[in-house]
Amino acid sequence: MSVAASARGGGGGAAKAARGGRFSAGRGVWGRRRAAVVLFLALAYAAALLVFVFGGGGGGGSAGGGAGLTVASLRRRRHGEPAPSTPPPPGSVYRSHIVFDRLLPEIRDDAAPSASVSTPSSWRRSMLMTSHHQNSGEVWMPCVNRRLIRSELPPSNGYLIVEANGGLNQQRLSICDAVAVASLLNATLVIPIFHLNSVWRDPSKFSDIFDENRFIETVGKHVRVVKELPEDVLLRFNYNISSIPNMRTKAYSSPHHYLHKVLPKLLELGAVRIAPFSNRLAQSVPSNIQALRCLVNYQALRFAEPVRLLAEDMVVRMMKKSSSTGGKYVSVHLRFEEDMVAFSCCTYDGGWKEKIEMENARERSWRGKFHRPGRVINPEANRRDGKCPLTPLEVGMMLRGMGFDHSTFLYVASGKIYNAAKYMAPLRQMFPLLETKESLALPEELAEFEGYSSRLAAIDYTVCVQSEVFVTTQGGNFPHFLMGHRRYLFGGNAKTIKPDKRKLVLSFDDPNIRWSQFKRHMQEILHHSDIKSIAFRKPNDSIYTFPMPDCMCQQDGI
Repeated sequence: MSVAASARGGGGGAAKAARGGRFSAGRGVWGRRRAAVVLFLALAYAAALLVFVFGGGGGGGSAGGGAGLTVASLRRRRHGEPAPSTPPPPGSVYRSHIVFDRLLPEIRDDAAPSASVSTPSSWRRSMLMTSHHQNSGEVWMPCVNRRLIRSELPPSNGYLIVEANGGLNQQRLSICDAVAVASLLNATLVIPIFHLNSVWRDPSKFSDIFDENRFIETVGKHVRVVKELPEDVLLRFNYNISSIPNMRTKAYSSPHHYLHKVLPKLLELGAVRIAPFSNRLAQSVPSNIQALRCLVNYQALRFAEPVRLLAEDMVVRMMKKSSSTGGKYVSVHLRFEEDMVAFSCCTYDGGWKEKIEMENARERSWRGKFHRPGRVINPEANRRDGKCPLTPLEVGMMLRGMGFDHSTFLYVASGKIYNAAKYMAPLRQMFPLLETKESLALPEELAEFEGYSSRLAAIDYTVCVQSEVFVTTQGGNFPHFLMGHRRYLFGGNAKTIKPDKRKLVLSFDDPNIRWSQFKRHMQEILHHSDIKSIAFRKPNDSIYTFPMPDCMCQQDGI
């Protein structure tokens, strides 16, 4: 039994030993598996942490985007590249040159009316040159003289000296307002002094730009005007005009201000000075004062003879060149000079070279103005808001989209175009019959005006006034005065294209736009501009832009 028991016991120990061996082996396998799982989880955690840190963890995104962002981020960091930004809103970036290159073949093909149309090739332009929003049966005519009551002038209260600043039409505005203020004060106006502007750099005097004798004769029936201060007044101020008190006046001051602040000093001293004087009188003033403004702007201010004769001759030359369209031509005021591009703080396609040139131009003309604390410059926002000057390329594409074909006679009024060789070439491609004052006049004819920006602007002004269509591409006194002058001359309604640049830049910012779609957008902009062809002055509008009803009277049935 003992042997049997021993045998059973021995057999049981062997079995236990076998089971223990199997358990130990299984525990070793499980331990290894467990270690592998722990290592895998640790690696997964580390990978997730990297995704969170470098891939912008916490942000939403498509599945699998995190790993891609992580790799891209690491690559950018390794190469020192900036992180990608959100694409700017439509209209923010200058892509017009890209759109032009894509659409040029279609622009070339889209030239004239259909061959089935039997009318002359100028048919399309003639239709465009006729406003679709004229008031039938209503014609507005100048009537300034009827509104001015002429009477004997009372004794003068003293002398008014003003300093006109800015370019040609800012000077023009100052002169008109100076006559109005002299009338309010019953003062004798001294022919305005022209300030030498840091941008325009034109040393011209009044008589160099305007017909001084005509001005004095026309205005003298309502306000006394002298060419210079008399000897006794100069002696009183030691022959130094700077010694005459400067009555610094806020912009758009009311007649009440002049009567209660300036007049007492004028009566006390016999002479006062206001410098600078641009925009120093409110838009809304009594009707007799408004009439004086009209008289000065449209009758008294005639350009000096040398300027006038050349300008009128250039109008004749332009009409002869465009005789195939009945002497009709389109004028464009193109503001793409270096100072305008620099002042706008807009960017185009010139890269670093353009950036450096614009920075130098800003510093040269405005000395630190654009680097003052708190000043924020946002070229993209400027473009979206329609504040960027249109390039010649953009003007050409706009006009071609509106329906003006390659046979249109175009007169471009401008100063020296920035990077002209580059930017003017596309415009000339689209409008080969393009003229400027440099091409219309002989070099020797322009020689005496070189370096005098206001006199050159006066030549451009005259040619633009007589055009069938006037196109303005940027704000400023030149287009505002010109629009008003054309309304005054042409019965209250003259064809002017003033594009909505906020809408315009959307088409120029789309490299995939089709020509048919682009044209449709331009036609909509043209239609919107046409609606505003006849406009009346509102209380805070300028009389120099909107001469109706202050300077003109309605003639029913004429």
